[in-house]
Amino acid sequence: MTDIVSYCMLAVLVAALTLTQADQPLEENKRNYQIQADERFAYFQAAAGQDGQIDAKELQEVMIASGIQHGGFSRATCVTMIIMLDRDHSGYMGYDEFNQFVETIDQWKVTFQQFDSSDRSATLDGNELSQGLQSFGYNLSPQALGIMMQRYGIGGRVQFDNFLSLVIKLKSLTDQFRARDTAHDATATFGYDDFIQVAMFL
Repeated sequence: MTDIVSYCMLAVLVAALTLTQADQPLEENKRNYQIQADERFAYFQAAAGQDGQIDAKELQEVMIASGIQHGGFSRATCVTMIIMLDRDHSGYMGYDEFNQFVETIDQWKVTFQQFDSSDRSATLDGNELSQGLQSFGYNLSPQALGIMMQRYGIGGRVQFDNFLSLVIKLKSLTDQFRARDTAHDATATFGYDDFIQVAMFL
Protein backbone atom coordinates (compact mmCIF):
# COMPACT_ATOMS: atom_id res chain seq x y z
CA MET A 1 0.00 0.00 0.00
CA THR A 2 2.82 2.37 0.89
CA ASP A 3 4.46 1.70 -2.46
CA ILE A 4 1.23 2.54 -4.28
CA VAL A 5 0.81 5.81 -2.36
CA SER A 6 4.44 6.72 -3.03
CA TYR A 7 4.00 5.96 -6.71
CA CYS A 8 0.86 8.12 -6.92
CA MET A 9 2.60 11.01 -5.16
CA LEU A 10 5.53 10.71 -7.54
CA ALA A 11 3.19 10.68 -10.55
CA VAL A 12 1.43 13.81 -9.31
CA LEU A 13 4.78 15.55 -8.71
CA VAL A 14 6.02 14.65 -12.22
CA ALA A 15 2.77 15.86 -13.79
CA ALA A 16 2.94 19.14 -11.87
CA LEU A 17 6.56 19.62 -12.89
CA THR A 18 5.71 18.88 -16.52
CA LEU A 19 2.89 21.44 -16.50
CA THR A 20 5.15 24.01 -14.87
CA GLN A 21 7.81 23.48 -17.53
CA ALA A 22 5.17 23.69 -20.30
CA ASP A 23 3.94 26.98 -18.88
CA GLN A 24 7.43 28.49 -18.76
CA PRO A 25 7.66 29.45 -22.48
CA LEU A 26 4.18 31.00 -22.30
CA GLU A 27 5.03 32.99 -19.19
CA GLU A 28 8.37 34.02 -20.68
CA ASN A 29 6.63 35.21 -23.85
CA LYS A 30 4.18 37.23 -21.74
CA ARG A 31 7.04 38.83 -19.82
CA ASN A 32 8.95 39.61 -23.02
CA TYR A 33 5.83 41.11 -24.61
CA GLN A 34 5.23 43.28 -21.53
CA ILE A 35 8.86 44.44 -21.52
CA GLN A 36 8.60 45.34 -25.20
CA ALA A 37 5.31 47.18 -24.58
CA ASP A 38 6.85 49.11 -21.67
CA GLU A 39 9.87 50.04 -23.78
CA ARG A 40 7.63 51.19 -26.64
CA PHE A 41 5.61 53.32 -24.24
CA ALA A 42 8.79 54.92 -22.85
CA TYR A 43 10.06 55.80 -26.33
CA PHE A 44 6.62 57.06 -27.37
CA GLN A 45 6.21 59.19 -24.24
CA ALA A 46 9.66 60.72 -24.67
CA ALA A 47 8.81 61.79 -28.22
CA ALA A 48 5.22 62.80 -27.53
CA GLY A 49 5.70 65.02 -24.51
CA GLN A 50 2.78 66.31 -22.46
CA ASP A 51 0.19 66.24 -25.24
CA GLY A 52 0.54 62.46 -25.65
CA GLN A 53 0.56 62.75 -29.45
CA ILE A 54 3.24 62.35 -32.11
CA ASP A 55 3.50 63.71 -35.63
CA ALA A 56 5.27 62.16 -38.63
CA LYS A 57 8.72 63.45 -37.63
CA GLU A 58 8.33 62.15 -34.07
CA LEU A 59 7.04 58.80 -35.35
CA GLN A 60 10.17 58.53 -37.47
CA GLU A 61 12.31 59.18 -34.36
CA VAL A 62 10.41 56.61 -32.25
CA MET A 63 10.77 53.93 -34.93
CA ILE A 64 14.55 54.41 -35.02
CA ALA A 65 15.07 54.79 -31.25
CA SER A 66 12.92 51.79 -30.32
CA GLY A 67 14.46 49.52 -32.94
CA ILE A 68 11.03 48.62 -34.33
CA GLN A 69 12.42 49.37 -37.77
CA HIS A 70 16.20 49.57 -38.07
CA GLY A 71 17.09 52.60 -40.13
CA GLY A 72 13.56 53.92 -39.68
CA PHE A 73 11.16 54.88 -42.42
CA SER A 74 11.16 57.82 -44.77
CA ARG A 75 9.26 60.94 -43.72
CA ALA A 76 6.74 60.35 -46.52
CA THR A 77 6.05 56.82 -45.27
CA CYS A 78 5.55 58.08 -41.70
CA VAL A 79 3.08 60.69 -42.94
CA THR A 80 1.16 57.95 -44.76
CA MET A 81 1.18 55.75 -41.64
CA ILE A 82 -0.35 58.49 -39.50
CA ILE A 83 -2.99 59.16 -42.16
CA MET A 84 -4.08 55.52 -42.03
CA LEU A 85 -4.96 55.79 -38.32
CA ASP A 86 -5.85 59.49 -38.16
CA ARG A 87 -9.62 59.37 -37.73
CA ASP A 88 -10.04 63.09 -36.99
CA HIS A 89 -7.52 64.37 -39.61
CA SER A 90 -5.46 66.02 -36.86
CA GLY A 91 -2.14 64.86 -38.29
CA TYR A 92 -1.18 63.22 -34.98
CA MET A 93 -1.09 59.72 -33.49
CA GLY A 94 -1.90 58.74 -29.88
CA TYR A 95 -0.39 55.80 -28.00
CA ASP A 96 -3.30 53.41 -28.64
CA GLU A 97 -3.05 54.20 -32.36
CA PHE A 98 0.72 53.71 -32.16
CA ASN A 99 0.27 50.24 -30.62
CA GLN A 100 -2.21 49.33 -33.35
CA PHE A 101 0.26 50.66 -35.90
CA VAL A 102 3.13 48.50 -34.54
CA GLU A 103 0.99 45.35 -34.60
CA THR A 104 -0.08 46.12 -38.18
CA ILE A 105 3.52 46.72 -39.27
CA ASP A 106 4.57 43.38 -37.77
CA GLN A 107 1.82 41.58 -39.71
CA TRP A 108 2.76 43.29 -42.96
CA LYS A 109 6.43 42.55 -42.40
CA VAL A 110 5.61 38.83 -42.09
CA THR A 111 3.65 38.99 -45.37
CA PHE A 112 6.49 40.84 -47.11
CA GLN A 113 9.04 38.26 -45.97
CA GLN A 114 6.72 35.40 -46.92
CA PHE A 115 6.49 36.52 -50.54
CA ASP A 116 10.15 37.48 -50.68
CA SER A 117 11.03 33.88 -49.85
CA SER A 118 12.16 32.87 -53.35
CA ASP A 119 15.28 35.07 -53.55
CA ARG A 120 15.48 36.85 -50.15
CA SER A 121 16.31 40.12 -51.90
CA ALA A 122 14.44 42.27 -49.33
CA THR A 123 12.32 43.45 -52.27
CA LEU A 124 9.25 42.24 -54.15
CA ASP A 125 8.97 41.95 -57.90
CA GLY A 126 5.65 42.44 -59.68
CA ASN A 127 4.53 38.84 -59.29
CA GLU A 128 5.48 38.70 -55.59
CA LEU A 129 3.73 42.01 -54.98
CA SER A 130 0.58 40.72 -56.68
CA GLN A 131 0.58 37.59 -54.50
CA GLY A 132 1.16 39.64 -51.35
CA LEU A 133 -1.74 41.98 -52.12
CA GLN A 134 -3.99 39.03 -52.95
CA SER A 135 -3.24 37.60 -49.50
CA PHE A 136 -4.73 40.83 -48.08
CA GLY A 137 -7.82 40.36 -50.24
CA TYR A 138 -6.98 42.82 -53.02
CA ASN A 139 -7.58 41.35 -56.47
CA LEU A 140 -6.25 44.02 -58.80
CA SER A 141 -6.00 44.25 -62.56
CA PRO A 142 -2.60 44.03 -64.29
CA GLN A 143 -3.03 47.70 -65.23
CA ALA A 144 -3.48 48.73 -61.57
CA LEU A 145 -0.49 46.63 -60.50
CA GLY A 146 1.57 48.17 -63.28
CA ILE A 147 0.80 51.67 -62.02
CA MET A 148 1.77 50.63 -58.49
CA MET A 149 5.09 49.22 -59.70
CA GLN A 150 5.81 52.47 -61.54
CA ARG A 151 4.90 54.56 -58.49
CA TYR A 152 6.49 52.50 -55.72
CA GLY A 153 9.06 50.31 -57.47
CA ILE A 154 12.73 50.98 -58.09
CA GLY A 155 14.21 49.03 -60.96
CA GLY A 156 11.13 46.83 -61.11
CA ARG A 157 11.23 45.92 -57.41
CA VAL A 158 9.47 47.28 -54.31
CA GLN A 159 11.38 47.75 -51.06
CA PHE A 160 9.72 47.26 -47.67
CA ASP A 161 9.45 51.00 -46.94
CA ASN A 162 7.64 51.60 -50.24
CA PHE A 163 5.59 48.42 -49.76
CA LEU A 164 4.21 49.90 -46.54
CA SER A 165 3.36 53.20 -48.26
CA LEU A 166 1.62 51.29 -51.05
CA VAL A 167 -0.42 49.04 -48.75
CA ILE A 168 -1.41 51.91 -46.45
CA LYS A 169 -2.58 54.03 -49.37
CA LEU A 170 -4.42 51.09 -50.95
CA LYS A 171 -6.16 50.30 -47.65
CA SER A 172 -7.09 53.95 -47.05
CA LEU A 173 -8.45 54.40 -50.58
CA THR A 174 -10.39 51.14 -50.30
CA ASP A 175 -11.89 52.26 -46.97
CA GLN A 176 -12.96 55.56 -48.53
CA PHE A 177 -14.46 53.74 -51.51
CA ARG A 178 -16.35 51.21 -49.38
CA ALA A 179 -17.80 54.00 -47.24
CA ARG A 180 -19.45 55.34 -50.40
CA ASP A 181 -20.35 51.96 -51.91
CA THR A 182 -23.66 51.87 -50.08
CA ALA A 183 -25.20 49.28 -52.43
CA HIS A 184 -22.16 46.98 -52.06
CA ASP A 185 -21.94 46.56 -55.82
CA ALA A 186 -18.33 47.75 -56.28
CA THR A 187 -19.41 51.21 -57.42
CA ALA A 188 -19.20 54.51 -55.55
CA THR A 189 -20.19 58.09 -56.23
CA PHE A 190 -17.82 60.93 -55.41
CA GLY A 191 -18.61 64.61 -55.65
CA TYR A 192 -15.75 66.67 -57.06
CA ASP A 193 -14.87 68.35 -53.76
CA ASP A 194 -15.19 65.04 -51.90
CA PHE A 195 -12.86 63.38 -54.39
CA ILE A 196 -10.30 66.19 -54.06
CA GLN A 197 -10.36 65.96 -50.27
CA VAL A 198 -9.77 62.20 -50.32
CA ALA A 199 -7.07 62.36 -52.99
CA MET A 200 -5.20 65.26 -51.39
CA PHE A 201 -5.36 63.86 -47.88
CA LEU A 202 -4.02 60.50 -48.96
